Amino acid sequence: MPKTKSTDTARPLPHPLDPLSAAEIETAVAIVRRDGGLDDTAWVETVGTAEPDKADLADLTLQWRKANVCFYERSSGRTFDGVADLLAGKLEAFAHVPGAQARISIDEFIDGGKMAAADPRVQAALRKRGVTDFDRVVIEPWAAGNFGIESEEGQRIAYCHCWLAAADGDNPYAMPIANLHPVIDLRARKVVRVDDFGVVPLPPEPAKFHHRTALRTDLKPLHVVQPEGPSFTVAGHAVRWQKWQFRLGFNVREGVVLHQIGYEDGGRVRPIMHRASLSEMVVPYGDPTGGNFRRNAFDTGEYGVGQFLDSLALGCDCLGHIHYFDMAVHDWHGAPKVKQNAVCMHEEDYGLLWKYSNWITGDVTSARSRRLVVSSFATIGNYVYGFFWYFYQDGTIGVEVKATGIPFPTGLAAGAASAYGETVAPGITSHVHQHCFSYRFDMAIDGGRNAVREIDCEAAPAGPANPHGNAAQVSVRPLESELQAQRPMDLARSRSWKVINPNVKNALGTPVGYQLVPGVNSFPFLRPEAHVAKRAGFMFNHFWATQYRPDELFAAGKYPNQHPGGDGLPKWTQRDARIENENVVVWYTLNYHHLPRPEDFPVQPCVYAGFHWMPAGFFDKNPALDVPMVKDQKSSCA
Repeated sequence: MPKTKSTDTARPLPHPLDPLSAAEIETAVAIVRRDGGLDDTAWVETVGTAEPDKADLADLTLQWRKANVCFYERSSGRTFDGVADLLAGKLEAFAHVPGAQARISIDEFIDGGKMAAADPRVQAALRKRGVTDFDRVVIEPWAAGNFGIESEEGQRIAYCHCWLAAADGDNPYAMPIANLHPVIDLRARKVVRVDDFGVVPLPPEPAKFHHRTALRTDLKPLHVVQPEGPSFTVAGHAVRWQKWQFRLGFNVREGVVLHQIGYEDGGRVRPIMHRASLSEMVVPYGDPTGGNFRRNAFDTGEYGVGQFLDSLALGCDCLGHIHYFDMAVHDWHGAPKVKQNAVCMHEEDYGLLWKYSNWITGDVTSARSRRLVVSSFATIGNYVYGFFWYFYQDGTIGVEVKATGIPFPTGLAAGAASAYGETVAPGITSHVHQHCFSYRFDMAIDGGRNAVREIDCEAAPAGPANPHGNAAQVSVRPLESELQAQRPMDLARSRSWKVINPNVKNALGTPVGYQLVPGVNSFPFLRPEAHVAKRAGFMFNHFWATQYRPDELFAAGKYPNQHPGGDGLPKWTQRDARIENENVVVWYTLNYHHLPRPEDFPVQPCVYAGFHWMPAGFFDKNPALDVPMVKDQKSSCA
């Protein structure tokens, strides 16, 4: 199937919002090494695009290539961040961030596991469990969180979990080694203690999935063919498709970032969002026993989704006429490497767009729906997350997460059952847990000043105005400040939220707007005083809205690693800033609740969770009336 790649050779200078190239990463690292005052133990946490102010982007002659930089100096245990001006070749700002712990890089993660596996105390504990083939032992140093343990304060701690991989390398999580948790000081590069909560026998059989034998033989080929090529155009990282325009960005923390999303209407591009991204995600596990209570992962803020992106393969991850975007990442030394096929973009048929069958004349009029798909996959330890952005011809924007991989497995004594999970295989249980995603949307509905409305539907009270009991009334409540705009879902009222531009009216005289329509969701099953709850306070409301501030990008704060909690949205919104006719940022929390099943093991079929932004008064009428009927040699459409 045809495929294309994005190149930026046509531009003498990349757009200010474009992802950094490998050469630019090298330049930024060299500037910090030269002028940052760090010693040789310092390693690189992040080098990513520093975005200019929105007002400055209106200047089409803007010469801007700057990088956000974050380094960790191991000798002093200090985290530094700042901005490197790549065109001027100098540090614009660079300073120590007191109390901050940099994210854990892939290299540090791997290094920590090797340290633990080589420790004599860990090996002695493995022998107690009958494990002597240490080469097969997989030890993952998870970010330790902050549980008020005095001996861990101020140290760079990782709390480890252990497995015995299948002998043939099929599954690294094949046989959980339960109750064994080496505790590592990543800065000192040593095991500081071993938490051993008692021997649990290894599962009787390894959980394998590559040795499948009786494969189905009745699956016929399915080909997606676009003989004239795709309907989208790509110039560097700028995309146009079916009246949509946006820019594709990227960094090692958030992964894909979408900029300057707009829709062409009446001969002009109308802005909808300035920036859209995954702000944070955390996976809290619900087993309080042994060392299991420490299982929670801020996959964005403690590790970084972007550094874990897969290189996608045609026919496996993506199907059809694909356009791939390569992205430059870096290791902890700052050496860049290009992640091939990191982001996939293609069109796909999405069924019926609209239809009417005239029962009087017999005429049938319809149009098929097509959507543009922008996707990436991140393999973060045992889980694999697919992050999908959908653009529809009727002006709708869809956001979806597809979760697959291996649900976290731990050992279970024969005949035992856990009150905090499900048995998924003999001797293996998987904890109940949640995947909590915070998405951030810097809104720009027809301009920079917007406002927020909460929309509820409910049965009208009984009485003379509702004599038949069928009246359903709609209430629209302005959310005018940040504290007012901390809101939960309400299925009883079919609650949704609408961002409007009070200064721009549609043909019906009402403000133009876009409506956030929730999908799969739940509430967190954590008590507010739980340590992870303090660090991820965004979980407790599905909707937040704030007044724009350029440094507020991450719902749990910029440095959640080992943070005691209270940062991010709960802290910022205490100022209760006005959001009526202001630059509004919307944050949506998607809590996917997962009680594992045997059918999720040894590898989990994709589960889906998402939501939509739908135009609600943004257009004067159905904007997809001009979508033609699809006709080809096999079509029977009139």
